Amino acid sequence: MKKYYKIAEHVIAIKAEDSSPVWTMCPNYTPFESEASDSVVCSLEFVTHLEVPEAVLVHDVLEKGFPRLRISHFDGGWIVEMSPERDLPFVACLKASEGFESGMIEVFPGKEKATRFALDNAMMMLFALSTATLGTLEIHSSVTLWNGKGYAFLGKSGTGKSTHSRLWKENIPGCELLNDDNPIIRIIDGQARIYGSPWSGKTPCYKNLSAPLGAVVRISQSPENKIHRLSVIEAYASMFSSCSAFREIKDTADGLHATLAELVSKVPMYLLDCRPDAEAAHLCHSTVTGQ
Repeated sequence: MKKYYKIAEHVIAIKAEDSSPVWTMCPNYTPFESEASDSVVCSLEFVTHLEVPEAVLVHDVLEKGFPRLRISHFDGGWIVEMSPERDLPFVACLKASEGFESGMIEVFPGKEKATRFALDNAMMMLFALSTATLGTLEIHSSVTLWNGKGYAFLGKSGTGKSTHSRLWKENIPGCELLNDDNPIIRIIDGQARIYGSPWSGKTPCYKNLSAPLGAVVRISQSPENKIHRLSVIEAYASMFSSCSAFREIKDTADGLHATLAELVSKVPMYLLDCRPDAEAAHLCHSTVTGQ
């Protein structure tokens, strides 16, 4: 079986056996189902036995509290071994093309419960890297909609992105959560838009919606609530640290930098030092919306 999904106006494809747990364990993709298309940016196929060539280790993500992704390169593509945490065994292996436009993945025997983890991590990587040259950014952020625009809150894990989105919803009428972990930004006809995605972290918020991007705010914990607008250089650095990136592929890296440069020239970006309280939400809202 093969299904198509449209995310941020890009079409992706997933292929697996009819009986595969993919189709029952991954409802987060359902809102994005689309008609078949010849214009697919990336595709992923689940297989029961993946032939893995010899490859050279390039990068091994070993940050505590995050999935482990061990990335190796071979002539013609990439091998990505996946584990939910750095100290746990690998549960799946992705074999991707050189530009990450396509991939095959095997979920190891006995690890079928990790099917959704494997699908999400493989597809996020394929999507981010295959669309980087298409004015598209996959970012780590919580996004709230208000008055027809989207407002993205950035920050390291644990700094309060999700909390700040919740505070907007609780204290500012008309707010709606768009995505709580991995929204997509696109620049189309000179306008930056932000989109929901099937990837929303621990919060089940999978909305096939989009809005013009009103502002981006980096959250930093502080005993005092204060906010200021970032310079273009500061904004670029702030955004770059929250983007899904892979410097080893030059075209991908160049595309990311070009999109970021255009984004920071069009969308205001701020630093909010704050407590997790209603006052911070009101201060941020009034500053970034002008209301």
